[in-house]
Amino acid sequence: MVITDAALLKGRSVVDACRRAVAGGAGATMVQVRMKDAPPRDTLALARALVGALSVPVIVNDRVDVALAAGAAGAHLGQDDPPLDRLRPHLPHGFVLGISVGSPAEAARVGAWPADYWSVGPCFATGNKADAGTPLGPEGFAALARLAPAGLPVIAIGGITPANVGALAKAGAAGVAVIGAVWGGEANDPAAATRALRAAFA
Repeated sequence: MVITDAALLKGRSVVDACRRAVAGGAGATMVQVRMKDAPPRDTLALARALVGALSVPVIVNDRVDVALAAGAAGAHLGQDDPPLDRLRPHLPHGFVLGISVGSPAEAARVGAWPADYWSVGPCFATGNKADAGTPLGPEGFAALARLAPAGLPVIAIGGITPANVGALAKAGAAGVAVIGAVWGGEANDPAAATRALRAAFA
């Protein structure tokens, strides 16, 4: 899952960059629209554009209403967002809902909620989320992943690179969510970055 970040894209077209990240069937398999400080109308405009442009599911961070209005595949929720279990009955069948989990207490709180996946982290140090918390490492990730309901996919997030993603695969991650590994650096090649991550994860 590639997460959008306007600051790291530095004026580049988000739609074009995401197209490249997805390209060729060897790149990203999902895109999350994350625009923390933007007005909802701007998030909606980008989400709609990505839904129209991409061949993979698009989900929206925090905003179920924006995701529905954009025709997106779903939404990703944090611990401070409206409770997933209360939202689920009001949403269309098949609408994807993911939840962030960063501690055993958070895992206990959401364990019975009907989420489609957990996003566990931060696995490593990250500069892309100021309140991310202490890095878990592969062992900490694995410990939290074991608290998820049986069969629920658990993806890893936070400071993930081709150099460390293999350890998370071995720790049981079903996938990874990335920001800096695709949009940062000097190479400026989202297609190559996502291919490298997938190859290292495999």
